[in-house]
Amino acid sequence: MTVIRLPGVHNLRDVGGIPVGDSQLRDGVLLRSGQLAQLTPEGQDRLRSLVARVIDLRDDVEVLREPSALTGVPVERIPLLLGSVESFFAADTDLEGLYRHLVDECAAQLVAVVRILAAGEPTLVHCTLGKDRTGVIVALALSAVGADRDAVVADYALTASQLPVERNRAVAEYFRAHLPDARNAIQLATESPAPVMADLLADLDQRYGSVAAYLQASGLTDAELQALRVALVV
Repeated sequence: MTVIRLPGVHNLRDVGGIPVGDSQLRDGVLLRSGQLAQLTPEGQDRLRSLVARVIDLRDDVEVLREPSALTGVPVERIPLLLGSVESFFAADTDLEGLYRHLVDECAAQLVAVVRILAAGEPTLVHCTLGKDRTGVIVALALSAVGADRDAVVADYALTASQLPVERNRAVAEYFRAHLPDARNAIQLATESPAPVMADLLADLDQRYGSVAAYLQASGLTDAELQALRVALVV
């Protein structure tokens, strides 16, 4: 994968180049990032040259709080949680629980994102940090087309190193002050441990036979799965 430095956006990268058997993922087709609220005019111009479509996975509160600065690119809103982000922090949900919620309760939304990716347009998928919701859907899409499992997990794990250090420090201080009894809040807000994603994908393999089979059980058709392979794989 290729990390892209763009003024005003963090954790932006192109997953092209990840191995898929004897081939690899196409460059320039699937990008991932955090929110675009601080995108500069220079960053907007550059991003418009890279993508033809944006998928925003944030809920309404997040969008109102930090509206995207990007203009001139169609945006598809597909909120990818049942409930607010704040509710998961309040419940002290851990990453494993959050990701299990996504695959068990939000399968229809996950498939809706995959259908857009299968159209083959250069697409940016983002949430607030580009870590959890974005991390899960990208890992599912790549796994469904046979991308190397270790490389998929490594792409997910890379996020933690792409988040601003000062932001993580402020978040940790906030939770220590306001949620002193929470065990999982800091991890939920700042970390992307490889074993968590590896376990999620292994669990889907065990329950459904493969990630592709999970998506098909959730409504993705054979034709759409084949279109996804054509769109993403060289």
